[in-house]
Amino acid sequence: MRSDANIAGPMTDPVPGPRSESLGDDVSRETPPPMDDTPIGRAAQLAVQALGRAGEGLPRPEQTRVMVVANQKGGVGKTTTTVNLAASLALHGARVLVVDLDPQGNASTALGIDHHSEVPSIYDVLVDSRPLSDVVQPVPDVEGLFCAPATIDLAGAEIELVSLVARESRLDRAIKAYEQPLDYILIDCPPSLGLLTVNALVAGAEVLIPIQCEYYALEGLGQLLRNVDLVRGHLNPKLHVSTILLTMYDGRTRLASQVADEVRSHFGSEVLRTSIPRSVRISEAPSYGQTVLTYDPGSSGSLSYLEAAREIALRGVSGTAGQGLSVTYESQHSMSEGNQ
Repeated sequence: MRSDANIAGPMTDPVPGPRSESLGDDVSRETPPPMDDTPIGRAAQLAVQALGRAGEGLPRPEQTRVMVVANQKGGVGKTTTTVNLAASLALHGARVLVVDLDPQGNASTALGIDHHSEVPSIYDVLVDSRPLSDVVQPVPDVEGLFCAPATIDLAGAEIELVSLVARESRLDRAIKAYEQPLDYILIDCPPSLGLLTVNALVAGAEVLIPIQCEYYALEGLGQLLRNVDLVRGHLNPKLHVSTILLTMYDGRTRLASQVADEVRSHFGSEVLRTSIPRSVRISEAPSYGQTVLTYDPGSSGSLSYLEAAREIALRGVSGTAGQGLSVTYESQHSMSEGNQ
């Protein structure tokens, strides 16, 4: 078996760096090899390009955009989407807060935030009315990114919230009292439609729904859309589905293309042009307490999330983030019911 160092030819160095070329008995000079001569070189080149694009910056929203990442179907990439979009927006120059509402605390883990049971967390904010500023922590390695972590205590919050005053709007009240300037707040919801998710829907203005490009992708989506409709009618009139993101897209399969086409035909302009590929790097990153943006900046997953963040940011500035659902909601609603 050949090593990676020999793929580009026998004279290629295994690691990018200066190489000494003999020009005769007494003459030599240092010449850097082309960056893309080796797999390592190509990855480094992609990383530089990705981080260069991230540093370009994007127009910032006039006011904080609060986005709820929700889908009661598990395993569709809610947490992965939340943390990687947040990191992408922060790398574009925005100030971003991730609110981890999932008792498993996966978003906190992926962002490298300590969230054992003694750590002040979003549980204290919801149940004990603790100020949000007391629990927010800066994310290592990503400037401008912050996290309000979840701990296992949050598992009991569904029951404890039932008896509390204004149980549906406690997160909304905490966010409104938070005084630090933010461009985006992304709320990672648990895979259920209980009081934690309702708190997120009351606090947010936009709903972002990740949909996996697999069979049964639209299963149960009707119930989520009905809940969004109920919350909008009774608790939060500004709530709307602004963004649909296709995740786990595998271009090698016909099924992925069929699901993508079906989602786009039903949801139209709410679906981002960018889809997120199925990627080993995206799956590996959380085990190192990182997003894919810092774990492997040149990977396809990293580039896709950077592009999706760019779309979301530009949509908000152009004013399209608040449009679409009111026009197409009825067709989505009837479609989703038919898929259950």
